[in-house]
Parts: sequence; structure tokens; C-alpha cells
Amino acid sequence: MSSHTLTELYVGQIASIQRTFVEEDVQLCNTLTREFNQVYKQDTTVWDSHFEGPIVPGLLSEGLITEVISKKLPGTACVLLQKEIIFSNPIYVGDTISAELQIIDINESRNWITQKVSCINQHGKEVVRGQVVVLILPNNNNR
Repeated sequence: MSSHTLTELYVGQIASIQRTFVEEDVQLCNTLTREFNQVYKQDTTVWDSHFEGPIVPGLLSEGLITEVISKKLPGTACVLLQKEIIFSNPIYVGDTISAELQIIDINESRNWITQKVSCINQHGKEVVRGQVVVLILPNNNNR
């Protein structure tokens, strides 16, 4: 895990994490959210005309994005203030997704960083894009 203070961050800085989504991930997400849409199920024909198979809930790819934020960039105590996410292509069970965040703006007076988001599957196809704004909290270790 990397941890950066606001002064250590710079525009252009990049961090990424990769994860393969499995059926158990989808089941756990559905149980926690109580959202049991047919498009997440293996044994359905609902997705036959639109998708190649059961898809992964968008919430899981968003979780991958926040994992990059909390573990790597900035990797310190922070709060997600804003997110603008476009799900440009489906993520299927078994897909390996690389989430990459790049700092595109730093607002030192507000302790905010803005990051560009890009998630790419194992075939090099972009599946999620957008941006997030994160508030970096002051170091509370001295309290």
C-alpha cells in the first residue's frame, strides 16, 4: 500500500490495480445490495440478445476504482466527493479488469485531487471511464 500526502502528489501520477471477477463476487454483491437482477445470473436467457453472458454489477468495478484510491493514489485517509462514471462496455464474470487512475488536477486550497478513471478488460477494451474527485484528509496520527 502506498500512502501520499497532498504535497507528494503531482499531475500525471498514475496508479492501477487488476482483478478478475468471479461468480462468487457477483453473488456476494447481490446479497449485500439485495439486488438480484436477471442479468447477473448464469442460468438465464434474459441477456441472450444484448450480452454474451451474465454481467458483473457496476458496483464491483466502482469498488475496484475505490481500491486504487484507498490503497495507492492517494493511499491515505480520504473521502470520495464526486464520481462521474460511464460503463462503456459490459464486464463479464471471468473478466480481468485493470483499473487505472491518473491525477489530472490538484486543488491544494481544498485538499482535493481530480483523477481520470479508465478500466480495461483483458482484451484491451475499455469498459469503464470517467473521473473522481477525492478529498485528502489531514494526517490524524498526532492526535
